[in-house]
Amino acid sequence: RRLGLPKYEWWSEALHGVSNVGPGTFFDDLVPGSTSFPTVITSAAAFNESLWKTIGRAVSTEARAMYNLGRAGLTYWSPNINVVRDPRWGRAIETPGEDPFVVGKYAANYVRGLQDVEGTENSTDLNSRPLKVSSCCKHYAAYDVDNWKGVERYSFDARVAEQDMVETFLRPFEMCVKEGDVSSIMCSYNRVDGIPACADPKLLNQTIRGEWDLHGYIVSDCDSIEVLVDGHHWLGDTKEDAVAHTLRAGESFIKHILCQEICLDLDCGDYYTKYVQSSVQQGKIREADIDRSLKYLYVVLMRLGFFDGNPQYNSLGKKDVCSEENVELAREAAREGTVLLKNVGETLPLDSQKIKTLAVIGPHANATAAMIGNYAGVPCKIISPLDALSTYGEVDYQAGCGDTKCKNGSLIFPATQAAAKADVTIIVAGIDLSIEAESLDRDDLLLPGNQTQLINQVANAAKGPVVLVLFSAGGLDISFAKNNPKIGAILWVGYPGERGGPAIADVIFGKYNPGGRLPLTWHEASYVDMLPMTSMPLRAVDSLGYPGRTYKFFNGSVVFPFGYGLSYTKFNYALKSAVKSKQIKLNKFQHCYSIKYGNDSHNPTCPSIRIDDMDCKDHKIEFEVEVQNTGSRDGSDVVIAYSKPPQGILATHIKQVTGFQRVFVPAGGSKKVRFVLNLCNSLRVVDYNAYTVLPSGGHTITIGDDIVSFPLDVNFSS
Repeated sequence: RRLGLPKYEWWSEALHGVSNVGPGTFFDDLVPGSTSFPTVITSAAAFNESLWKTIGRAVSTEARAMYNLGRAGLTYWSPNINVVRDPRWGRAIETPGEDPFVVGKYAANYVRGLQDVEGTENSTDLNSRPLKVSSCCKHYAAYDVDNWKGVERYSFDARVAEQDMVETFLRPFEMCVKEGDVSSIMCSYNRVDGIPACADPKLLNQTIRGEWDLHGYIVSDCDSIEVLVDGHHWLGDTKEDAVAHTLRAGESFIKHILCQEICLDLDCGDYYTKYVQSSVQQGKIREADIDRSLKYLYVVLMRLGFFDGNPQYNSLGKKDVCSEENVELAREAAREGTVLLKNVGETLPLDSQKIKTLAVIGPHANATAAMIGNYAGVPCKIISPLDALSTYGEVDYQAGCGDTKCKNGSLIFPATQAAAKADVTIIVAGIDLSIEAESLDRDDLLLPGNQTQLINQVANAAKGPVVLVLFSAGGLDISFAKNNPKIGAILWVGYPGERGGPAIADVIFGKYNPGGRLPLTWHEASYVDMLPMTSMPLRAVDSLGYPGRTYKFFNGSVVFPFGYGLSYTKFNYALKSAVKSKQIKLNKFQHCYSIKYGNDSHNPTCPSIRIDDMDCKDHKIEFEVEVQNTGSRDGSDVVIAYSKPPQGILATHIKQVTGFQRVFVPAGGSKKVRFVLNLCNSLRVVDYNAYTVLPSGGHTITIGDDIVSFPLDVNFSS
């Protein structure tokens, strides 16, 4: 106030559209809504980097337009890029899935879409690079327990091996900073190995600012400093102590770590505003510490043009919010994210010329709010599945359940009667925010209440083909439907956004050929009985009988695997070219590094090189795959490349995603897909000591579900 600086509200959200969560943004008669895109888990299933960036651009355009109209801010605390380690986690809806590389790619692309100002993407001075809006990657780090059997995020201590930290929990954030050049990171509520994430000097200052070189500010999750005092009871802190510990992230209590710069710059809460002054007066922090924090914050505001404007966005206004182009993009994103899980005897697509009557059944058949999930604003206009499907024939709608929890089975019989008369039966079922959400983890992987009974009875009574459409973020054990011959087709749509209804109808009636892939494993229900959600290791814990987590470390039976998805057409792969060996000459500063092999495995003379000792930018993997569409329908295919480490290395991943591309191939046609991948990133292994290494020996590159593979030998020489 003394300097005449205008007030600014930092908290706005834009997870999958401009949201009204947070006081920085609101809707009214002037701007009644904004485009509500599919939730992140659905968009992630598209495996389409250009789509993710395009959605980001559309969201930032609407955000800038709303800012010009005085209805929004410029700093958006999105996206959520925590890896889905456990299928019960309630916030899977907000995330891009279980693979850290895919999550990181989503983060980098969505952030670039939000932040990049055209023509300045490659600025050499990143601290002054203009921003369209400011993005924030959250929640850092090892945050994936919300509220499970009484264990809450506010007091949970995530006991994480450094190996898992480097390999899984930190990798998306590193990619967000280094590839996305994000301008903010949000720390999480939980502790990591005993230290609150928002007061950890190693996580905040040494890693984010030191190793990764963040060009921006670090913010707490809302009221995290209060949680540090009241939830974690950290070191018996007073409120002033807590402010000092977060602002300086540990300088006062870890004597051998000196935090040379501010660590937590902004408090989403009132602790800084209430207690910073008294903390200074008590000598716990210095005014210079506050000044440095303000520098990070105000530099971001200057890059946004908050003080002197940004002329190229001045023309944006009401016409740019809920534009036809953006609403159509929401529909396209929902279609691209739809995953075809089952299609027996070409049940789908339906022939609209032969369908006169439809039974549309289920708790989500007339879904509206459920389609937009959480951290949503006010959508432009929601079109439900029921409304969209009604354009294809005479509809008999029966909910079958009173709500998603489906505790009352009395509505099942009318649903079976409708199915017995209709040419086709479409059941729209699944879960919603009453089952999985922030602060609400699941106890099981089953459909709630009487939904299974509803689906089976309706399928058995149906006169015509039966199509099951599922809403969910986390996986569901629907083995009963997968194995039921009366259910011809199953579609997973996640939470498909405001145009979810038309997108579902487009896929069912063949206007769009689905090509999405599951971004996380769908486990059998028994999986959650094998281990508690609070067990953090990704690798199997043999001594306790705990299985591994995610496709990278779990080799048991599943309902549907990571990356699974069918099409209305047939794709074949042919390897056209590949470099199958890499000879790397070591210089005098590079040394062989030992990694653990099994007793029966050959241990190479030079087992590996630490990647920190290599200049990785010059080492590439190159190969080309021809995708052939041998069917009669045009379609898009997601080509996922995996790497498998040399056999015999102990306690490493089974395989890992190294690259992916979504390509459109016309019926009867083919397209060559070329991969040029970084050797170190693609073949990396993180050992027990948390060193990231490049192993020598026989790696394997596989395309899809081992449809095409080739060996890649890596050898080191002096």
